[in-house]
Amino acid sequence: MAQYITRRFLWMLMVLFVISLITFLLMHSVPGGPFDGEKKISANTLEILNKKYHLSDPITKQYLDYIGDIVVPRVLPGAKAIDTAEDYLVVIPVPQALFGPNQYLKWINLGPTFASRSRSVNDILRDNFPISVQLGVAALVISLAIGMPLGIISALKPNTPYDYLGMGTAILGVSVPVIISAPLLQYFFSVQLKALPVTGWGNIQSMILPAFALGFVNSAIIARLTRASLLQVMGEDYIRTARAKGLSERVVIMVHALKNSLIPVVTVLGPLFAGLVTGTFVVETVFGIPGMGKYFVTSITGRDYPVIMGTILIYAFILVVMNLFVDVGYAWLDPRIRFD
Repeated sequence: MAQYITRRFLWMLMVLFVISLITFLLMHSVPGGPFDGEKKISANTLEILNKKYHLSDPITKQYLDYIGDIVVPRVLPGAKAIDTAEDYLVVIPVPQALFGPNQYLKWINLGPTFASRSRSVNDILRDNFPISVQLGVAALVISLAIGMPLGIISALKPNTPYDYLGMGTAILGVSVPVIISAPLLQYFFSVQLKALPVTGWGNIQSMILPAFALGFVNSAIIARLTRASLLQVMGEDYIRTARAKGLSERVVIMVHALKNSLIPVVTVLGPLFAGLVTGTFVVETVFGIPGMGKYFVTSITGRDYPVIMGTILIYAFILVVMNLFVDVGYAWLDPRIRFD
C-alpha cells in the first residue's frame, strides 16, 4: 500500500504540472489581455501595467517564474519574512541549526490579482476558500444523509410504493436545478415562515438552506447509484450463502451486501466532494455567500490570470487527492482489491 500511495503521489505531481501547463497556455492563447476592458487605457499605461506584472516577458519565462513561486520554498530573515508573509500561503520558522536564528521558510505564492490592488490570490484563498469548504462539507453530509437511505430502502423493497417514492424523490432532485430550488427554499422558509435567514453566512442557521439546496441535488445521484449497486449485489452468490448459513437479514444487508455496494458511491464521492468544496457559483450568488464560486467565473471573464491559475490548481489538487482516498477506500470496502 505504501508503494502504491508513493506512486500515486508522484503521478499527482505530474498531473498538476500538466494541468498548470495546459491552463497557462490556453488562457494566454485567448485574444486580448487582462487590461482590455470596456474602459480603454492609454498605450503608455498598458505598457507600464504589463511590465509591472511581467506580462511583457516571454511566455516561457512567465510560466517558469509562476511555477517557481509555487514550488520553490524561500528562506528569509524574520523581519523580511513577516513583512511579505501575506504573499505566501506557508510561512513557518526553520530550525536554527540549519539556517541560523530568526529564519523563516516561505512557500506557495500564487501571485497578485489584477482585479484588486490590495489583495492577492493567497488572500482570496484565506478569506473565501474556508467558507466554500464549510458549505461543501455540509452539502455532502446532507447528500449522504438523504441519498443513501433512499437508495437502500428502494433496493430492499423494489417495485413497491417505497421504491417509487424514493426514486421519485431522486428524479425530482435531478430535474429541479439549484437555480430554481434555492429561491423556492428562500421564499418558503425565510419569507413565509421566517424561520431561517434569506442570505448571509456565519452561523448554523444561515448554513441550512444553501447546504440543503446544494445537497438535495447531489443526494439524487447518490440514491440512484446506491439502489442500482445494492440490487446487483443482493443477487450475488455470497449473499445467498450468507442467508443459507442462517444469518439474519439485517446482518446480511449491513455486513455483506451494503459494504460491497458502496464502491460506485465512493467512486463518485471523490469528484463530487472536490466540486462542492471549491464553491458553487449559483448557490453562493443566490444566498449571498462570500465563497470561491464567483472567482471561478469572474476570473475567466475578467482575464485575471493568477486567479484562474490559482483556482484551477486548487480544484485539481483536491480532485486528485480525493481520487487517491477513493482508491484506498476500495481496499477497505472489498478485500479482493489489493494494490501491492
